[in-house]
Order: sequence, then C-alpha cells, then structure tokens
Amino acid sequence: MKKYYLKNLSEAQIKKLTKRKNLSSVSVRKSVENILSDVKSNGIKSALRYAKKFDGFSSKEIYVTKREFEEAEKTLDVKTKEAILSAYKNIYKFHKEQIPKNYFFETVKGVKCERKIIPIENVGLYIPAGTAPLPSTMLMLGIPAQIAGCKRVVAASPTNDKVHPSILFAAKLCGISEFIKIGGAQAIALLAYGDENFEKVDKVFGPGNQYVTQAKSLVSIDPDGCSIDMIAGPSEVLVIADKFANPSFVAADLLSQAEHGKDSLAILVTDSETLYQQVVKQIKNQLRFLDRKNFAEASLKNSFCLITKSIEDAFDFSNKFAPEHLIINIKSADKFLNKVINAGSVFVGQYTPESAGDYASGTNHSLPTYGFAKSTGGVSVEMFMKAITFQSISKQGLKNLSETVIKLAETESLQAHANAVKVRLK
Repeated sequence: MKKYYLKNLSEAQIKKLTKRKNLSSVSVRKSVENILSDVKSNGIKSALRYAKKFDGFSSKEIYVTKREFEEAEKTLDVKTKEAILSAYKNIYKFHKEQIPKNYFFETVKGVKCERKIIPIENVGLYIPAGTAPLPSTMLMLGIPAQIAGCKRVVAASPTNDKVHPSILFAAKLCGISEFIKIGGAQAIALLAYGDENFEKVDKVFGPGNQYVTQAKSLVSIDPDGCSIDMIAGPSEVLVIADKFANPSFVAADLLSQAEHGKDSLAILVTDSETLYQQVVKQIKNQLRFLDRKNFAEASLKNSFCLITKSIEDAFDFSNKFAPEHLIINIKSADKFLNKVINAGSVFVGQYTPESAGDYASGTNHSLPTYGFAKSTGGVSVEMFMKAITFQSISKQGLKNLSETVIKLAETESLQAHANAVKVRLK
C-alpha cells in the first residue's frame, strides 16, 4: 500500500489519486459488441453458445426448474438457510420504508395535477458467480423488486450446470421463479433484447465484470435495448481513521474489500502516522490467513494511504473521491457525519464493519462506484418504480392558466402551443 502526505500533493496530484482506471478496453468493447449483435439477431440460441464457450454450460435446460428450486432448499444446510432468512428480514424491513408516495395538488383553481408511482413491469436481475456464489446480491436486488411489486422478475447467473443452492433459496424468498442459467455479456443481451421465446425486460440491475458492465452500458443506449440501474466499476472502500482507532479493525476492513479482486480499491485516510504503521503490520499478519490472499495483495498494490494534517482534511479528500463504501472509525464519529457529502454507503463507528452492510444490516450493497456517488445513490425500491404525472383542467382552470401559457409559448416562438390554448377559449 503506497503512502502519500496530503501536504506534499498538488491539486493535480490529488485529482490523479481520485481518478479511477478505465472500466474496459477497446478489445473488451469490441468483443461485447459482437456478442450483443449476435444475441440480438439470434436470441437464446446464440446466448447458449456463448454460455457453453465461456462458462462450460452443459445443462440441457436454460431455466432453473421447479425441482431444482426444491432441491436447493433441501440440500442447503440449516445454518446457511437461517443466515439468508435473517438477512432477508432485515433488508426487507429497511427497504419497505422506501416506497414512494403518490400525491395530488390543485396548483391553480381548476388545474389538478397528480403524481402516481407505478412498478416497472419487467425487470432483470444479474447475479455474478465468478469465484464464489453471491446469495447476498440476490437478496439486495430481489427484495426491492419484490417490495416494488414488479409484475415479472427474471434472474440470470452464470453456471456450467446448476445454480448454487444458496442463490436459489434467496431467489425463492424474493418470490422469483424465472431464473436463467446464463451469465456474462450474453445474459445482459438476452435480457435486453429477448427473442421469440423469451420476453425482454425493461430494466437490468446488478453488478458484474468488465464484460457485463460494458454490455449494460451498450444496451442502455440502444433503442432496441433497455435501461439499467447504474454503471459499476470495481468495488472500493475508504476508511477514515484517527489515532484512537483499533489498527486491527482498520486492517480487517481494508482487507475485506481488497479480497474482492485485484482491481478493488482499499484506501486509508488518517491524520496519524503511527496508526498507519500499525495498520500495515496488522495487514501483513491478517493476510497470512486469507484464502484469497493473492487477490488482496494485488488490490493493495493499487491502493494507498493518505496522511492528512487533520480529520477535516480527511473528509475533504473523501468527498472528492466519493467512495462506494466509507468507514468512519474515529473518536466521536457522530459529530463529523454532516461533513459527508459524497459516498455510496457510510459505516459509522468502530463496531460497524462494511461486512454488515454487505450482508445483513438492512441497507443495500449494490452501490455507485467509480466516483458516481457524487450524483447517485445505491439500489433502492424507487429504482424498480417509475413516476407518471396526470393532469386534469376544467375550462375555468384553463382560463386561469391561459395568460401564462400563451405568453411563454409566444416567448419561445411556438405559435401552435399558444393556439392550442386559444382555440379552447373561443
């Protein structure tokens, strides 16, 4: 982990530290474009061919069957099922409060305006399964869709034969019965374009590798494609810690992010040189016991520690970086919360590890990365819904509004707009 001193950095150097790597290369984009074009033209047939090529897909059935759902629940051990169910309940409780409200106003006498919140009819949930099964992601996407009341929710995940039982058990809790055994860019293409035997979805959710991310980006700008939740880059955490922080806790938090993969970012920002040195020692000690040690070490080579003059400076840098996860491990942390402007999800205090939010505290772990926390939040119930406005105007109401509408229309040289009002008042 590289070390920098904020006082020695220019604005250009600080900007460089906050800049992320490109999400994909030219070769990745070209490869994904070919896959999307092929699946768009040939549907499931082509999607299956790529699934066999990239994931060793060998199943005779593209869909998870009812029997497979039942077997998953039977074969999954009791402790795992209890953990998934407990997480489900907490996430459901928190997200249920996110349901937006309809409202109605009479803005001018005789002018009635209304806003209705309606679920998106068809949504697709992408569940990665590269190096390990991710039932937590199934919950984080499936629960908001369930609460929103989406009519059709279809999940997709890569496999060579059977989807991991933990994912299927989580899917069943979320009321999902339509589940396809295809992943990668080909899954995004099939969800976005569909074919004669598979109805396309209206919006795709979920994280993935650079191929999945590129595919989501491209289908979102294709008139034949669909919308997406967000563009997600590699996962990241920024820990703000002071001299009172437990170095063992800080090291564990950094490593819990670093073990995701070599492109993950684990950043420490502190006003204590001593703490930094203690954390480095703890990282070395804890690394020895990690099964994913190689991933963590590669990630740490790309990560860094920033030594600041004050904790206030640490928050200033954090807001410029806009991390996906922000951990605040400082004395009297609550007093500094109003300084947080840009972050996907915030973990406050020494006993609040990111792991809690990743799995079971209740908040969502599908969050903006790549600095997009400056302008957007994580996955929520609202993302699975849309707002439609209605208006109803009486003749007297139009008279009351007419002078304003006509004047503005004429100001913009839109004569037909003005005439649409005038003709009704004759």
